[in-house]
Amino acid sequence: MSDKTLYERLGGYDAIRAVVNDLIPRLQADSVLARFWQNRGADGIEREKQLLVDFLCSQAGGPMYYTGRDMVLSHRGMKISERDWTAFIAHLNSTLDAFKVPQGERTDVLAFIESTRAEIVE
Repeated sequence: MSDKTLYERLGGYDAIRAVVNDLIPRLQADSVLARFWQNRGADGIEREKQLLVDFLCSQAGGPMYYTGRDMVLSHRGMKISERDWTAFIAHLNSTLDAFKVPQGERTDVLAFIESTRAEIVE
């Protein structure tokens, strides 16, 4: 077992930011998920990306401080369904494939993301 944090094993801030920069456009282009970004300006989307980067870095053991709301509050009322969640996970896996994330890190990332499901899916 490595003594490195998941943040370090993933490649740190720049690697996590690159993953987010790949993932968000995939989600926006998905016919099931696109509704979550409708009527949002570019600045709002950039802020959401930065909050996601901060959240992921913080949760993976990095030095970032997440200043956003908790998962329940930030997703309340969005009507995120199991179908939405499944589409999201498929895109996340495609992004992890694109970056050739090793299986150990992939397993840890997916386990963490899965741990947030109950707070996000209505």
